[in-house]
Amino acid sequence: QAAWCELPARVLLVLTSQRGVQMYDADGSTMVFWHALDVPEHPAAHSMFARGISAAGGRFICVGTSFGAVLVFDIPPKGTNVTLSEVLEQHRDPITDVAAEQGQAPDGAGDLVTADDSGTLCLWSTGEEFSLLGKIPGSGSTCSSVRLWNGIVAAGYGNGQIRLWEAGSGRIRAQVSAHARWIYALDLAPLTGKLLSGAEDSFVHVWKLSKDPDTDDIEIQHCHAECVTDTQVCGARFCDPAGDTFAVTGYDLSEILCY
Repeated sequence: QAAWCELPARVLLVLTSQRGVQMYDADGSTMVFWHALDVPEHPAAHSMFARGISAAGGRFICVGTSFGAVLVFDIPPKGTNVTLSEVLEQHRDPITDVAAEQGQAPDGAGDLVTADDSGTLCLWSTGEEFSLLGKIPGSGSTCSSVRLWNGIVAAGYGNGQIRLWEAGSGRIRAQVSAHARWIYALDLAPLTGKLLSGAEDSFVHVWKLSKDPDTDDIEIQHCHAECVTDTQVCGARFCDPAGDTFAVTGYDLSEILCY
């Protein structure tokens, strides 16, 4: 995986692989930091890798691993003195995605969410030490992608469902059978609350998340569907904070399609 992590003082390009984590300057010209994955004494049958990348808490970058740990790196305002400040160990399955709050978290709600292969979600509060606020148990389907916006956790699953959870209480507030196949990508436009989902069924959907100020209900509304013919969509991202444009790619596709 690759992701730009925007911190107040700098932007880093973070790459994850089967060997570890690499961090580069935003233009990719200089490697700032390299963290190798520790090989266990008795390697398991499954492969090792790092997956799930997110900036968090203003000065941290969090990266998930195949053994269920989330590595927290403390990033200095400049220079290469990156340190592994903490390892979050609450998941028993490989991490699939990590996401930080992209809006304004309500009081008591976490500002970081981590997901794993069993569908379990963990909600964290970031700071000098990260604290676990709650755990949402999995229901047998992998949570492949997760986003956090204004105290709403949006999670996409291998069975094609999108579920919305409250980041404060961990209560489920909405569930949509969004796709016929495995969801591979979710993205959120922080200015508008638009949600993008892409899946193996070759469809990309745009949704709108909102909170009713009177009842505090969390609502999801379908806005648009786009079929990318004969393509298993494996990547989908908004290109701007308002969600007016988005880009899509698929397996065996050497192109990026923009809408």
